[in-house]
Amino acid sequence: MRERGDIECWLTDMDGVLVHENTPLPGAADLIKQWRDRDIPFLVLTNNSIFTPRDLAARLRASGLDVPEKSIWTSALATADFCASQIPGGSAFVIGEAGITNALHEVGFIMTDTEPDYVVVGETRNYSFEAITRAIRLINAGSRFIATNPDATGPSADGVLPATGAVSALITKATGKEPYVVGKPNPMMFRSAMNRIGAHSENTGMIGDRMDTDIVAGIEAGLHTVLVLTGISDAAEIERYPFRPDEILTGVHELVDRS
Repeated sequence: MRERGDIECWLTDMDGVLVHENTPLPGAADLIKQWRDRDIPFLVLTNNSIFTPRDLAARLRASGLDVPEKSIWTSALATADFCASQIPGGSAFVIGEAGITNALHEVGFIMTDTEPDYVVVGETRNYSFEAITRAIRLINAGSRFIATNPDATGPSADGVLPATGAVSALITKATGKEPYVVGKPNPMMFRSAMNRIGAHSENTGMIGDRMDTDIVAGIEAGLHTVLVLTGISDAAEIERYPFRPDEILTGVHELVDRS
């Protein structure tokens, strides 16, 4: 059985693990500094596909966390990586923001609404009835249906917002076709992240706050899993699932070496 000391690379969720509503959680800054000082490969993962890694690095920096742009892996990047592996130099019709459009451009994809290889649905705050209608017609005509992540809702200061999963469900209802979802809990997101930093499942750990995404995907990807109780999951939530993380910690501060 792997112990924490066997872990040479780390993947970590962002919201609920490192930050909460733009406020750094205890130990987060120290843990990031520890990894950087020791040249430990790591990536901060998020299912949010609105923002580019540069945007997210700036957001984290404003919160007091110094995470390089290269150390952020989003569902948008994982989606672009997947699409490019399937159809190099392909084309896509996108419902989404800069996070997904930039990621697809960077892997050589063309954005088009004329017979695209893929219809890609990502996070957006500017839903368009016209764009959703176009997506439905393209999927019916044979374009492959991809979603960056399954989250039905997202948080805001005023309450929940409809997210990628909600729009995907609308399109599924109209077309009868389910999307292939790349982001968590699909372990493919973790595998693509490990490829990014040259890591292997045997010596990689995953830190998350959700049993139904972070932990189950980490287990399925063969990683050492660490659940922190600073986000979604609590003791009662853990008992709902038939699987268990390798470690349960009160927060990432417990991963900081104080010696």
